[in-house]
Amino acid sequence: MGRMMNGRGVSVARCDALFVSLLQPSQHPGAQQVRQAAAAAARRFGEEGCAGQVAEEFGEHPEAAAARMGWARQAIARAFAPAGSPGPGEGRPRPHAAERAA
Repeated sequence: MGRMMNGRGVSVARCDALFVSLLQPSQHPGAQQVRQAAAAAARRFGEEGCAGQVAEEFGEHPEAAAARMGWARQAIARAFAPAGSPGPGEGRPRPHAAERAA
C-alpha cells in the first residue's frame, strides 16, 4: 500500500481501503479483521481505485462519508499501532463532565 501518511502517521491508502471495504463499524471489528478488510479492498480495487471510490462517496454523501472516514482512520490507527502503544484517544485523561460543559 502507499506510503503517504497523514499528519497522525496513519496511511492514507490503508484508510481509503478500509473505507471502501465491506467491513462495518457496527461489527466492532478487531485489529486482525481491520487489517484483512483493508488488504482485501486494496487488492480488489488498487490504491487509485480505492481513492476514486472515496472521492465519489464524499461527492454524493459527504456527511456519511465523513463519519465513515473518521471510523476508518481510528480503526486503522488501532490496527497498525505498535504493540503496547495507546490507540487514538487512549492514554490521555478525559475531561471531567463539568469541563466538557464549560
